[in-house]
Amino acid sequence: MNLDTLRNAEFGQLNQAITAWNGVVTKLKALETAARDDLKAKADKANWAGVNATVTRGFVTKTAGEFADAHAQAKTIHDILKDTRDELQGYKEELDQVLARGLKKNLTVTSTGDGGFTVTMNIHPDRAAKGHAVPDHSQQDMEHLRDDVARILGRATDSDDSAARVLRAVVDQAEYGFSGAEYKDRDTAADALKKAEEAAKLIAEKGDEMSPEEFQRLNSTLALYKNDPLFQEKFATTLGPRRTLEFWSDLSSPDSPNELSRTQLNQLGEFQKNLGLVLGGATQSDSPAMRSWENDMVKLGSERFTSRHGDAYGFQIMSNLMRTGDYDDRFLNKYGNELVAMEKKMRLPDRYYLMEPVPKMNFIGDAEFGRDPMTGFMTALSNSPGAATEFFNATKPQDNAQWVLADRPSFDDSPLKDGPNEALDATGRALFAAVSGVSDPKAPGVEFPPHSPEHREAMKRTLGILAGTGNDFPAEFRDDMALAMGNHGDWVHKAMSAPLVEHELNSGELMEVSKQIARNKNAYTELVGQMHGAITADIYTEKAHPEDSLDRAGRTVGFLEEARYQATNDEKGEKLTDASWEKVGRYHIFGGLVTPWHPAGDAAQRVVDAVTSKMLEDEQARINAQATSDHTKTYQNRRQELQSLADIWYTQNEKWAEDPTHEGYSKGHGTYAQIEAAANDGNKKAEGVSGNQ
Repeated sequence: MNLDTLRNAEFGQLNQAITAWNGVVTKLKALETAARDDLKAKADKANWAGVNATVTRGFVTKTAGEFADAHAQAKTIHDILKDTRDELQGYKEELDQVLARGLKKNLTVTSTGDGGFTVTMNIHPDRAAKGHAVPDHSQQDMEHLRDDVARILGRATDSDDSAARVLRAVVDQAEYGFSGAEYKDRDTAADALKKAEEAAKLIAEKGDEMSPEEFQRLNSTLALYKNDPLFQEKFATTLGPRRTLEFWSDLSSPDSPNELSRTQLNQLGEFQKNLGLVLGGATQSDSPAMRSWENDMVKLGSERFTSRHGDAYGFQIMSNLMRTGDYDDRFLNKYGNELVAMEKKMRLPDRYYLMEPVPKMNFIGDAEFGRDPMTGFMTALSNSPGAATEFFNATKPQDNAQWVLADRPSFDDSPLKDGPNEALDATGRALFAAVSGVSDPKAPGVEFPPHSPEHREAMKRTLGILAGTGNDFPAEFRDDMALAMGNHGDWVHKAMSAPLVEHELNSGELMEVSKQIARNKNAYTELVGQMHGAITADIYTEKAHPEDSLDRAGRTVGFLEEARYQATNDEKGEKLTDASWEKVGRYHIFGGLVTPWHPAGDAAQRVVDAVTSKMLEDEQARINAQATSDHTKTYQNRRQELQSLADIWYTQNEKWAEDPTHEGYSKGHGTYAQIEAAANDGNKKAEGVSGNQ
């Protein structure tokens, strides 16, 4: 900013803009409140079904979010403009005071043609009016005036330039609509951009050769700004995708010059988390620079990066940085499609990503090396349910779900520790996110969205693919599929209990997957508890034909019973059960899991817990005593379970049951007979669809 611009500055138009933006903020705040408290609140409570339950509700939720983002961005723009106006006014006033003091010493400041300024005498003593004394000044007075003016103009320029830079950065975060980036003042946003550039510069210039002290400051900076959108985008785009991969590859090498991987070993895991959070947030930006970053990162996935200690593919390196953070759905699916395509082209298990020597690239936890890129990618998908749903439904350029659920071989990436395969474990979590729209079903206060057609499709595809694996069904998927079937409990319950085999969900596939889940008692506990929740919800909500919910309850119990029987009975052929059934232990039902996605309510949850625990304890006692092919003895143990469910049904439908026109539903006999007969029918159906009749 030059001298004349600040000296002659008029703030009328800027004041008008600030006033206008203040009006926009006020109006958007009202719209945001109305959208959240009225429109969205009503949509959340609406008893919609079909298209309305998915499309309309989703549109309302998205619209409410857009109003919130619009208000946040408008307020940020207003605050930055006001902050800058106040500062420039202050600098103008300070300049006027400095110039006035100069005049008192016969010094004036004038602009030069090149945007600079010069300090000269205002009136030469020889030209002063007769009898008029010109004030004296020294060379130091001239230098002080020059320095004061330069300082003020410099600060005013910084204020004006940083405002323009920050405003452009805020607006660039969203290509369409609003980003929701919110800053209380210009300096806060400007500092975020400055810190991002400094952090990226340190990595670019020194990499893993930075000192431990520099590394610690870098880690602190990432931790402080890990949720700041301007920092995230500026850091990622300034560093660039290639230098990001090179840095992590070098840093994870155990022979770095400053031995960061040794001296800072206790911080590497936290640094990995912070870096992942920053990069994940950066992908949420719609700036052209960030879109270019994402495309380049995907292209670099199949490239080999050489560190001092070994080679790794770009996918291996980046996937380890994706274990934390909320990555953009579009980026995740581009990345995932290319990762699967590369793996299929590599024809695993020819290589298994096992290079010699093998670098350790993961420091979150102390067991897993981080060589399998699918582990980190699947973890990222589980954190972004929308992307997970899209990935598991994709059949082009290849069938992703078929690859990760069935065809893809796995290898031991934590040879120093026994336990589940990490890649398969992460895939199971991503599977649940894909079919449910939820990352962690057991997180406190978790909310479950209505199922979209895409959720249903992912559930159907997953069920079919896993049923096709037969006894090669990965043990790591059992608990996740139990939860997935519970999440779609209404759908699964209707399929298991349908009198005819034909249903949207294939009964044979349900039987095979249920049987594989039943090979482990804890997974089977989860499945039975979830289905008891679906049964109870059905009883609570079926008012048009109450007798149907009792019939469905029995049929589903019989279906599940047959699945467990086939999975654990020694004389049925191959022994399918694992060691968990042979250990005595009390069952623990996860309280609260049924309630969120079923309308049964807390009271039903307590009933479900009690019924499931009792039934499974009886079943455990039977299996511990002896395995038998005698169905009669097996089915005798279900009586308490059926009786409890019948009692729940009768409590909800007593008036209907005691109506003389509804024979056969008396409390002490009829309801028990009805549900027992239905359970027998469920047994037969399950035997039939599994080919065991």
